[in-house]
Amino acid sequence: MYTHCANIAHVVLSREELGHRIAEARNSAGLTQQQRADAVGMDRTGLVRIENGGRRTTVLELVRLAEALQTRVEWFMQEAPPSVVSHRNASDPRQPSPAIDRMVERVAREVEFLLELDGHPKLPASPKFEMPNNASEMEGYAIKTRKLLGYEPTEPTTGLSERAAKIGILAFSFPLGKEAADGASLLLTSGCVAVVNGNRGFGRRRFTLAHELGHCVFADEYSVDWQVAVHVEGREALIDRFASALLLPEALLRTSLLEASQDESLRTAAVVTASKFQVGMSTLARRLKELDLVSHDQAGQVRSVRTTRADIIDFALVPPPDSQELNQAELPRPYEKAVLDAYRQDRISAARATDLLFDTWDEADLPEPPTPAGRERPTLPAGGGCVPHGKRR
Repeated sequence: MYTHCANIAHVVLSREELGHRIAEARNSAGLTQQQRADAVGMDRTGLVRIENGGRRTTVLELVRLAEALQTRVEWFMQEAPPSVVSHRNASDPRQPSPAIDRMVERVAREVEFLLELDGHPKLPASPKFEMPNNASEMEGYAIKTRKLLGYEPTEPTTGLSERAAKIGILAFSFPLGKEAADGASLLLTSGCVAVVNGNRGFGRRRFTLAHELGHCVFADEYSVDWQVAVHVEGREALIDRFASALLLPEALLRTSLLEASQDESLRTAAVVTASKFQVGMSTLARRLKELDLVSHDQAGQVRSVRTTRADIIDFALVPPPDSQELNQAELPRPYEKAVLDAYRQDRISAARATDLLFDTWDEADLPEPPTPAGRERPTLPAGGGCVPHGKRR
């Protein structure tokens, strides 16, 4: 739950604008006016008047409305990030937003909240490359991005989610469900956030992150990808090519494949190569085919390969140290540190800290913040409550 109030007393908003944002949030959640009125114990006529700006809204009603929509009260009072606004303006306002839309907006708002609060996590500006017109140029941009991420030419692209922060991209992972999109990304004023569906397999998660990094470095304002690695033409196909080249750089792949295929079968070469580069067989097959390293039939054979327990023993395969990368719920370290620093400095409450940590931490996991001599630590009333101006948020 993340509905207790923040510092909103200073916000001046017309009833019409507030009503518009309440209606926008309701539509995004896919609720009718009657459904939301029932959820907050209000008659539909009253809600209609609020959304039309014809009736004043009490703080208690705002809290109840926020709880019904699983959102924060102050989000009714604050403009969404520019990328979110642009995306909404281009979307059908009558259609509910997918879960990943709501999640990436929440991530962006929380990151910007921390930046406004204390200037952390400090994000360098993400690269803003000009979108190329062909696959060959895209290969070059993938090599350039690997260098910016700090990878050596002979080094596999491991630990990608951690290194992404070095170029201003914060990678989050949440279990969004099997029917949800693979991933999404959104540009901030400085930097970018990427959200990956943690319910996907390891190789798919890594490819999705590489794909979202592509959207970020080519300055795509807002992107939702329902399924990556399936495009055959257009901008998304080029972004897929970027992701493939980032994870499987051509020169390194050719060398590794040659080493793995000495006196061995195609299957063995695929098992060893996929393990080294930490990619799925579908990603490997696609990459081998686009580089003309295998025939169409051979690509199909690679795609059908499954690594077995016997392979792990026979070829001394070691599970990668980051095999759980972006598994289920995972937050970037710089972001977690920014939350803990704010809590230690008594800038936010324990409840707000766990909220910012997306409930991946319990309050018992939080460090003990310093308490000034002679003053007891303030506590929130049961259920959260509003924090007075100038106090913890």
